[in-house]
Amino acid sequence: MIKVFGHKSPDTDSTGSPIIWAWYLTEVKGTPATPVLLGEPNTEAAFVLKRWDLPKPAIISDVAAGEDCVVVDTNNPAELPSQINDANVIQIIDHHMLAGGLKTKGPIDITIRPLACTATIMFDLMGDDAAKMPEAIKAAMLSCILSDTLEFRSPTTTPHDRAVAEKLAGELGLSIPDYAAELFAAKSDVSAFSDAELLRMDSKEYNVAGKELRVSVLETTAPKMVLDRKDSLMASMVDVAKEDGADQVLLFVVDILNEEATLLVPNDLVKQMAEASFGASVSGDTVVLPGVMSRKKQIIPVLKL
Repeated sequence: MIKVFGHKSPDTDSTGSPIIWAWYLTEVKGTPATPVLLGEPNTEAAFVLKRWDLPKPAIISDVAAGEDCVVVDTNNPAELPSQINDANVIQIIDHHMLAGGLKTKGPIDITIRPLACTATIMFDLMGDDAAKMPEAIKAAMLSCILSDTLEFRSPTTTPHDRAVAEKLAGELGLSIPDYAAELFAAKSDVSAFSDAELLRMDSKEYNVAGKELRVSVLETTAPKMVLDRKDSLMASMVDVAKEDGADQVLLFVVDILNEEATLLVPNDLVKQMAEASFGASVSGDTVVLPGVMSRKKQIIPVLKL
């Protein structure tokens, strides 16, 4: 049985895409596969599972040596099980930059395309077989695209992502604005999470100028709910960084509707990085970055000291 999984701290794309591809491999290609997760899905992903009556995939902590795996929505070993290079990775489907470090047992099928969402790539790879998707799988695919593009607001959005989403929404009889509002409301309800959970919820590890960073993003239509907790969040950054072996946690609170990000500035290191990276003038413990919506396209590529 092939295991299909995305990255740690699974968002909607890293929850939905394993489900989509495992369905395709099993039902269309006749190759038994099962979706699994590397952590608890975020609130938006959990909403999608419940909304479309999709079983929550099992959560695994590692993979076994020689175990057949398909990796989706990442190619970065830091975001994958610690034993990933001992497993038998047979396919990668992704839309992020090539990180390097994955080793395979032989030549494999790799698809990495400059699209906003892994699920869009899967739609293309299926070809005519995409028409065979049942309603719940189509809905998962639509959810992934709307989530990753922030309803087409993200600069990562391509005309093709939009076209696929509009096709799926039409077939499902859904209004994209109305359904996206449901998704973002679910994403924005973070009241039940601790500060440490929020800092790790949508978080990736990067090295910038010799500093190990945990770069966290919270996308929300209610930024005040998060920013009201800024003091405790900044205090928690110290413990989270220490526990995760990082020098600093960066938290960007993305306001989906106003299309801007607020960066929490707990110390001089983050202040220096904000000013050097974004040309911002920082005078307090937060700084607003107009137009910044995408970690992949607008944050990671410009981070410097």
